[in-house]
Amino acid sequence: MSKVSIGYALCGSFCTFSKAIAQMQNLVQLGYDVLPIMSLTASSTDTRFGSAKDFVRKIEEITQKRIVDTITKAEPIGPKKMCDLLLISPCTGNTLAKIANAITDTPVTMAAKSHLRILRPLLLCIATNDGLSASAQNIGKLLNTKNVYFVPFSQDDPKNKPNSLVSHFELIPQCIEKALKHEQYQPIIM
Repeated sequence: MSKVSIGYALCGSFCTFSKAIAQMQNLVQLGYDVLPIMSLTASSTDTRFGSAKDFVRKIEEITQKRIVDTITKAEPIGPKKMCDLLLISPCTGNTLAKIANAITDTPVTMAAKSHLRILRPLLLCIATNDGLSASAQNIGKLLNTKNVYFVPFSQDDPKNKPNSLVSHFELIPQCIEKALKHEQYQPIIM
């Protein structure tokens, strides 16, 4: 039996990259075959949280694979059945909106579209400062979309950022197990 293949896509919520990359490492250690995917912003932007080059190098070392970083490279993910499950972690409000409204203009959104067209599970690990405001409608829309699942989330700083939602990255392995069976891990809101 072959390893379960996980497409692991990162978007530009740079403050959560350390959690996301730690979970990527964890999945590799658990025996998953991990295909790294990054949005152009995630793979090319230096921030106070680290340099893009360092993140790319670390991700490629963990997975032993080159990052899928263009729309052209992401398009075959579905037709070639490259992933049993696609995880977007972190999934920003921008990416949520694009997926909810069928906008395919980044490697991550192309990977999602390509993957969903073959009816395989898409798991979203959100990190968005407007989850309880502008992005709420997109979360609601995707909660009602076939083959889309969520890593449970909660407010990360209700006092200082009352609209911000962040998923519980540590639950990614359990959520993958459920989503591979086309089940939503519960509870979604913690």
